[in-house]
Amino acid sequence: MTVTPFSFTTVPELHLEWGGASRLGELLAERFEARNLLLVTDRGLIDAGLIAPVEQALGAAGFKVSIFDEVVADPPEAVVRSCSEAARAKQIDIVVGLGGGSSLDIAKLVAITINSAQDLSEMYGIGNVKGDRLPLVLVPTTAGTGSEVTNISIITTGETTKMGVVSRQLYADFVLLDAELTVGLPQIHTAATGIDAMVHAIEAYTSKHKKNPISDALAREALRLLGENLLPACKDGTNREAREKMLLGAMLAGQAFSNSPVAAVHALAYPLGGHYHLPHGLTNALMLGPVLRFNAKVAAPLYAELADVMGVAGSGDQQARSAAFVDHMLKLMDESGAPRRLRDVNVTDNSLSMLAKDAMKQTRLLVNNPVEVTEADAFELYREAF
Repeated sequence: MTVTPFSFTTVPELHLEWGGASRLGELLAERFEARNLLLVTDRGLIDAGLIAPVEQALGAAGFKVSIFDEVVADPPEAVVRSCSEAARAKQIDIVVGLGGGSSLDIAKLVAITINSAQDLSEMYGIGNVKGDRLPLVLVPTTAGTGSEVTNISIITTGETTKMGVVSRQLYADFVLLDAELTVGLPQIHTAATGIDAMVHAIEAYTSKHKKNPISDALAREALRLLGENLLPACKDGTNREAREKMLLGAMLAGQAFSNSPVAAVHALAYPLGGHYHLPHGLTNALMLGPVLRFNAKVAAPLYAELADVMGVAGSGDQQARSAAFVDHMLKLMDESGAPRRLRDVNVTDNSLSMLAKDAMKQTRLLVNNPVEVTEADAFELYREAF
């Protein structure tokens, strides 16, 4: 059988090292000539004491460090603009994003917007960014979004709406994976971000149009690592092996879905984040079960393969193995401690039709789903999750 033509792109360099953040200055000094550095992060990481040693390591290696710590969850456009203005005023020539997905997403966009005449509003969509960017380094502190290796930034554009910038310029020059930075993550965030990463792997593996052999291989390995280590990481947040394997798995899933895009789970998750300000990983976890069952009528052969990847017990035909995979995922989520129903996180039943209407605006994602999703389907999926 011939291979369908495909493209695959990822970051040019990754470095994984426990405690590597304490050597960030050394790692960057040998790779970049720029020395006027902007560190994009959030106030919580500064208060947790994670940023001071990194700032010290950068200073010791000859970097002049400016810190932008105003990143918030589901960051609005104003944060991008404010960060860009601050960077311009200080003539920044290299950008480092250190934090969760929001900090990484802001860092990506700021590396572009600092020297660009193009307005942020013109960048939304796929392939609309013009020109180059400053050198960009990303250091994740959660094992979830995979944003460190994706070419996507998600920004809140209105009271309840989010939009994505998807462009090759958003791939970083260098990524540091230091799982020691994830040790302080509380159990509920470990669970939600870990499930988020598993959703990335599953949706990449079943993506309708751009599924390819490299993304498939990465998604399978990501799911194996994440499936084996989610519960150990949730039960003991200091478990080094589990933390490293979760971070590695999340990164591999990021590489997979950056090339074979996500679909209905994310399309249905975004309105929940927009209207109820719930964390992205949690909204994915809440919608995964209903969407897996909905997609199984087409994706069963692929779910059966993933059951084998995850070592799910049992045997039988594709339908039986697919059902076993879905059951296994639901059990994993139950045992992780993540909330399981929309009503558990204060979503109201009278908002489900509004959420379904909003989900239909996520055409960039819905087109990738193995089964077509109508507004009526979206409403039923929310009702099932309720």
